[in-house]
Amino acid sequence: MDGMALSGGFADTPREAARAFRACLEAMARPGSLHQLAGAAPPAPLSPAAGALVLTLADTTTGLCLAPSHDTPALRDWITFHTGAPIVAPGQAVFALGTWDSLQPLDRFALGRADYPDRSATLIVEMPALASSGARLTGPGIRDSAHLSLPETEAFVQNARLFPLGLDFFFTAGSLLAALPRTSKVEAI
Repeated sequence: MDGMALSGGFADTPREAARAFRACLEAMARPGSLHQLAGAAPPAPLSPAAGALVLTLADTTTGLCLAPSHDTPALRDWITFHTGAPIVAPGQAVFALGTWDSLQPLDRFALGRADYPDRSATLIVEMPALASSGARLTGPGIRDSAHLSLPETEAFVQNARLFPLGLDFFFTAGSLLAALPRTSKVEAI
């Protein structure tokens, strides 16, 4: 492990982790809404928002799958030092991290079980940009509709049909965060 792995965490862990956790909750509660999430300075290619998510949500009990786009020695060392999260295969992942293309196929990740639908994976999808435009979102937490620049729509349409099973998603770009829980309905525009 090199010295780079020792830096880039939260400077004021209790406060920054609390702010990040609040942003995560707000993003999931209001699908499609954009939130600022900063405080982490992880190694490339991880964005500050995704780094803050990992610092906030991952620990020694949460298996993290790194997709090929993000599976680098520097990132593995950073995650191990700051969270202790084990790096696991897709089927054992509580969280998975990578670009949309590198996370494919999605059926490799746990969708939950009928008796425990919460035992599914949450994917952290690194995007080149996030905007309140594109696909139309409806469902719990959305007053009428919302819009979010998703990498595609069909995968999310299929995911919503699996409810109460299915995957949940966080999207990050730079310091921006958005979420799409399995309860959201997605339509292409």
